[in-house]
Amino acid sequence: MRLEYVFDTVCPWCYVGKRRLERALAERADSRVTILWRPFLLNPDLPPEGVDRRSYLDRKFGGPARAQRVHAAVATAGEVEGIAFAFDRIGRTPNALDSHRLIRYAGSIGREAEAVETIYAAYFCEGQDIGDIRLLAEIGARIGLNRKATFEYLASEADCAAVLADNARAHRLGVNGVPCLILDGQYALAGAQEPDILLRLIDIVREAEAEAAFS
Repeated sequence: MRLEYVFDTVCPWCYVGKRRLERALAERADSRVTILWRPFLLNPDLPPEGVDRRSYLDRKFGGPARAQRVHAAVATAGEVEGIAFAFDRIGRTPNALDSHRLIRYAGSIGREAEAVETIYAAYFCEGQDIGDIRLLAEIGARIGLNRKATFEYLASEADCAAVLADNARAHRLGVNGVPCLILDGQYALAGAQEPDILLRLIDIVREAEAEAAFS
């Protein structure tokens, strides 16, 4: 089974959705699932250096009160998944392009999932600027990449076009919000769904595969 997880690294619900997906897959350990991490850029027009977090939230939510309500809901969901969101520690909203490039680069050693988790923790739990390629190179080193080679890769234009192409593909497929799961290119499920809902979809796909094998 091929599972495409369409997500952005600056989306807190995508972090929650990742953990819920992992819980669901743990209950279907006998399923042969290949996860493909597909980038989606929620803020493609941000400058490379990102923007001040408070200004960004004011524009997005119209003021701190609504932002706090949204953050509280995410934090509550995160607690269940073992995520200690620390939104108050985030000083900048970054341009996410380079963080997605790092995840793609981590694929060279089969560490995409570790890259996703480490980037999320750095941003949402530690308040670090994941738009800074020096930090991203350090994250790469933590998961087994060569720090110098990773920095040089990020300092170049390598795979920028590939990430942008994946983002465009997601829009062509009708994805207009994340997270979104696409199974075997045919079944899609939007939102950070609870594991039981994910399991239902996984079972539907497994049954369809079994029927196809005997037809």
